[in-house]
Amino acid sequence: MSPCTFSRFKLLTFLIVCITSQGCYRSPGVWKNEEINGNVRADFHARTDELITYIKYNQIKRVKGVLSRELNSDNYTEPLVEHLSNRFKDDNYRLWEEYYLVSKFIDADTVKSGVTGINKYNMVFSQPPHEMYITFFLPGKKQNSYLISIIWSKLDYGWRVTGLSAEPYTKNGYTGPELYNLAKDAYNKGDLIDALLKAQLAGTCMNPMPEWQYPDADSLADFSGRLIALANEKYRFPFVLDQIPTKPKIFRVFNQDNDEGWFPTVDYLSIIKLKDEAAIRKENAQIRKIIGTVMPGIDKDKKYVQYSAFNELPSVKREVDRVEMTDTLKK
Repeated sequence: MSPCTFSRFKLLTFLIVCITSQGCYRSPGVWKNEEINGNVRADFHARTDELITYIKYNQIKRVKGVLSRELNSDNYTEPLVEHLSNRFKDDNYRLWEEYYLVSKFIDADTVKSGVTGINKYNMVFSQPPHEMYITFFLPGKKQNSYLISIIWSKLDYGWRVTGLSAEPYTKNGYTGPELYNLAKDAYNKGDLIDALLKAQLAGTCMNPMPEWQYPDADSLADFSGRLIALANEKYRFPFVLDQIPTKPKIFRVFNQDNDEGWFPTVDYLSIIKLKDEAAIRKENAQIRKIIGTVMPGIDKDKKYVQYSAFNELPSVKREVDRVEMTDTLKK
C-alpha cells in the first residue's frame, strides 16, 4: 500500500469513527420519566441509589468521589451532605420526577416541565453541559416538605454530580403558587396581616431548586412588597392594643414552625412582670379574644396562633426572657 493510499485509509477510518461517535449522541431534547430510554434510566437509578446510600450514612469521601470539581471545592458541600443525610434518614423519600436533557444551547437552556395548572414550572440552566440527568425526591408526608434534587452532568472527565440541593417545596401542605393564591384570597377579603403571612410563606417555597422557576415568582415579590407597605402604614409597630387595660404592644407578627407546621406568632411587650405568669396568661386570654378583630384572618382556618410575651425588646445581640403561649384553635 502506497503512503498516499495508507493516508487516505487512515482519514477514512477517522471519519467513520467520528460519524459513529456522533451517532451515540441523541439530538437536543428533553425526556421525562417513562419517556427516558429504559437502559439510561436504569443506569442512573443505580448511580443515584448508590449516592443516596453514601449520603444517608454521611460517607463524605465516597460522596465526593462522584461530585464535580466545583462542588468538591465548595465549603458548603459537607454541611449540605450532612443536611441531606438527616433528610433521607428522617423522612421516607421517594423518586418523584426525573429528566434526561441533551442541551440545545451553550449559554442557557430552558427545560419545560410539562406540568399544567397552578404548579407549572420551568428549569433554566446557565451554560449547561451537553447532557444532564435530573432527579427529584419528595417525602411520603408532604405537609412541610423539602424537595431534594440531584443533577448528573456529563463533563470532560465523566459523569459527575453538578447539582445537589434540598429546599422547601411545601408549607402546611401547599406549594409556593398555592400559598400565593391563598394570600391573594385573604387580601381580597380584607385580611391584610393574614395575606402577608401567607405571602411570606409562599416566598419560602418559590425556589425548590436554584434553577426552578414558577411563573408567579416575580408577581409574588411585588405583591409581598405592597402588603408590607400597607401593613406598616396601618399598624405602625409597636401596635398598642388599647382595648386591653394593660395596653400590650405588638411589635412583631411572623410565621413560626412547630412539629405540625407553620403558624402565626404574635410577639408583644407587656407591663406585667413575666414572673407573674398567672397575670400574663390572663392578659393573653384578653388578647386572644380581640386578635381576630384587630388583625382579621389571623385566627381563621388555622390550628394554632402562637404568642410570646416580653418585658423588653429582644435583639440580635442577646436573648431576653419571654413567656410562650399557644392558642389551639382546632383539635
